Amino acid sequence: MSSPAADTTSPDDPHLWLEDVTGDDALAWVRERNAESLDVLTGGERFAELRDELRSVLDADDRIPYVRRRGDRLYNFWQDAEHPRGLWRRTTLDGYRSGDPDWELLLDVDALAAAEDENWVWSGAAVRFPDHQRALVQLSRGGADATVVREYDLGTREWVPDGFTLPEAKSRIGWIDEDTVFVGTDLGPGSLTTSGYPRVMRRWKRGQPVAEAEVVFEAAETDVSAFAAHDHTEGWERDFVGRSPDFHTTKEYLLRPDGTQVLLDVPADADTDVHREWLLVRTRSPWTLDGTEHPAGALLCFDLDDYLAGDRTARVLFAPTASRSLSYHAWTRHHLLLAVLTDVVTRLEVLTPGRDWARRELPAGPDLDSVDVVGVDPDNGDEYFLDTDGYTQPSTFLRGELGLAEDPEPEVLRTAPARFDATGLEVRQFFATSDDGTRVPYFVVGRPADTPGPTLMTGYGGFEIALTPGYSGIMGRGWLARGGTYVVANIRGGGEYGPTWHTAALGEHRHRAYEDFAAVARDLVARGITTAPQLAIHGGSNGGLLMGVMLTRYPELFGAIVVMVPLFDMRRFHLLLAGASWMAEYGDPDVPEQWAWIAQYSPYQNLSADATYPPVLVTTSTRDDRVHPAHARKAVARLREQGHRVEYYENIEGGHGGAADNAQRAFQWALVFEFCWRQVG
Repeated sequence: MSSPAADTTSPDDPHLWLEDVTGDDALAWVRERNAESLDVLTGGERFAELRDELRSVLDADDRIPYVRRRGDRLYNFWQDAEHPRGLWRRTTLDGYRSGDPDWELLLDVDALAAAEDENWVWSGAAVRFPDHQRALVQLSRGGADATVVREYDLGTREWVPDGFTLPEAKSRIGWIDEDTVFVGTDLGPGSLTTSGYPRVMRRWKRGQPVAEAEVVFEAAETDVSAFAAHDHTEGWERDFVGRSPDFHTTKEYLLRPDGTQVLLDVPADADTDVHREWLLVRTRSPWTLDGTEHPAGALLCFDLDDYLAGDRTARVLFAPTASRSLSYHAWTRHHLLLAVLTDVVTRLEVLTPGRDWARRELPAGPDLDSVDVVGVDPDNGDEYFLDTDGYTQPSTFLRGELGLAEDPEPEVLRTAPARFDATGLEVRQFFATSDDGTRVPYFVVGRPADTPGPTLMTGYGGFEIALTPGYSGIMGRGWLARGGTYVVANIRGGGEYGPTWHTAALGEHRHRAYEDFAAVARDLVARGITTAPQLAIHGGSNGGLLMGVMLTRYPELFGAIVVMVPLFDMRRFHLLLAGASWMAEYGDPDVPEQWAWIAQYSPYQNLSADATYPPVLVTTSTRDDRVHPAHARKAVARLREQGHRVEYYENIEGGHGGAADNAQRAFQWALVFEFCWRQVG
């Protein structure tokens, strides 16, 4: 493991000019690097085969069209070869059951983009309750987080003249009633936080200039963001406002009709959910109530009115164990669904509110497969939609209705065909031992063999995000079906074992996530699954930071590294785009004692001309307005400056996801697989 280099502070950084996202010099540099790497990687027959096979997976007509209910219709967004930017459409449940729905087309994004000469990318729509006649549609230029908002009439299928519209910004907007919304957007100086999100929330009435709308809440400029939401549940209508001081804490208030605010007095790092008369609190750190300490990761239930009156009598709906954690929950009209992770595999439980909150399990798939809630609509009864799949098991899409005592067998609506030949593939779970003795789980997907083989490994390890089993036609077709082994490392910093697994790698303890990943790499070699020269790794965003640390601290463990939309310069991450919002995760580089621990792993500052690095591919997107593309650009510039060979590809579109449509996704993943096969295959 290499030792940390001296701090390279910003004034001494010769590559700061690459932070000018669309500057002429910076884009000329990008075009030169792209041309060099594409010339190397895309000329062979295998690349073309990979690209075309992956595109066929992404555009396949027999994919499952996943739906969400809004009123009496099921809504779907669909992309294929003919409609790369996508169709927003809807149908009825009976139509969907038929297998060949008569889809009602609501919006053709390709046609809209052509008519307006814009590179529109769909970013979602909020349908108004209860009439479901209008929607607030969000469109992004090139896949950026910032969106344009327009009001759309679902009956006439036309934009609403003089409707609710917002120019491009990282806005928050949501319906209150047919003529009123909550909104926070960029209105000039003072309207945004230092993280670039809304600081001021307003109650905006139809026909009113947004700048003149009533201010209902203001956050501090140094907060991550402010928020406001309307609960439209019939008989329980109410409003909530609040702020997020950092990425992991929230202050939420009930907004009374007279404008007064009543604090939901729970721990700042807890997650809250109000449903009808209930207040649910999921703890992220231990919380003592009436002499009882509830651990991090517990789900507690209170009567909301009693709680606001001072009663702290809690009902424990979920208590974590060493192997079990609560991933998320979802309400139907009369029931509460819990998604529980047991050693990283999801299972569902049903709780029915009442005197004893009766509990039962929902059916699940095989041992190492997972089941996830795709959609519920508590305004529409006890209907639920599920998706079950696994690393080698294609998805099954189901619909069910929860009963009061027992649950009818869910109905299979769709079953996805296999996208690759899984004959002989096995899914196994192992545990590696990290430097401090912690057992770290990981999944291995492949054909057991007597000799080590080419292996591609990924991980994330941040923001309490869990990597759970799931089917990927992309990974299957591009890697597994060609004889590779795929590995998913469930390292600390993620949410695989709840909040404690996450907080174990926060701030000054970040090194534990990296030690975990390195431990898995060593364990793979020790088990004879692969060798260091045959082991490639890939990761994006926070996972891209993970790849950068592996490059600079553990280069001897790997044969190739793919770094995607990464954080890399941790000396300046808080100054670039949304970076300020992540200081609760990593620390503040401007505080000397915190920079001291960040400097130990910040990849940009630890790159060395004297080190021997495995082959590296770095990818990013010009339109990524979340993680600044300069992280990737500067990493490549410094590696080149130090005499290291590195491949680079920057997509002009794509946002933080790296691709705006299926053609771009297929191209990018073909680059990744081609690079990895060349280096470790």
